[in-house]
Amino acid sequence: MTTLSNNEPIEPSDRTAAAIDVQQLHKYFGNNEVLKGIDFHVAPREVVCVIGPSGSGKSTLLRCVNLLETPTSGKIFVEGIEVTDPDVDVDRLRSRIGMVFQQFNLFPHMSVLRNLTIAQTKVRKRSKDESIEVARRNLEKVGLAEKEDAFPAHLSGGQMQRVAIARALSMDPELMLFDEPTSALDPELVGDVLSVMKDLASDGMTMMVVTHEMGFAREVGDKLVFMDGGVIVESGDPAEVLANPQHDRTQSFLSKVL
Repeated sequence: MTTLSNNEPIEPSDRTAAAIDVQQLHKYFGNNEVLKGIDFHVAPREVVCVIGPSGSGKSTLLRCVNLLETPTSGKIFVEGIEVTDPDVDVDRLRSRIGMVFQQFNLFPHMSVLRNLTIAQTKVRKRSKDESIEVARRNLEKVGLAEKEDAFPAHLSGGQMQRVAIARALSMDPELMLFDEPTSALDPELVGDVLSVMKDLASDGMTMMVVTHEMGFAREVGDKLVFMDGGVIVESGDPAEVLANPQHDRTQSFLSKVL
């Protein structure tokens, strides 16, 4: 496996490797063990949906992949790069991973277009003109080309989330992480965001999605993972897990949400 340090160039991805490979991941917050030895992988171009009750560890798992949380022990590889190596360049790593949060995290004092270009110019070192071209292309992709001059306060929640997706795409990520991207939205706005995510999956984007949207998991997911109590209880084909869960805990959870 290659590593990504401050002193090494980013090597081309080994596409035969798992896009995400998590090995014996433990995460403690104080004395509370939130992740208890997770083994998990996402193949290139695969869409993996992670479900489970609140406090099950699913968002912490996602945040560890992007080093927004520092694992207590274990190893994580992204596109063949060990992100848990202490010498890893976190900023360069994150330029390869798109992250979409529950609460959008847009800069409120910047226009939509500026939200999409600032990281391109500062991290990707693109020119202003190139950054604008990339931003406009991705706004078109999420159906918001006419909103480039708007500010976040003038957008609906669904529009803000689609802008957040376009912002992540503007960094040309190799994979996308979604942390409950529709849970803060009014029900009538959820469909537009899920439609954009379906299009990304159709385009072959590798995606790890923490979600409560079982219909999306069934329709778009290649694999469904059910977590509870800091462990992976069950995983498999989404339609099969949802229709015929094997574990009592999975059966109990799904009986309450389906």
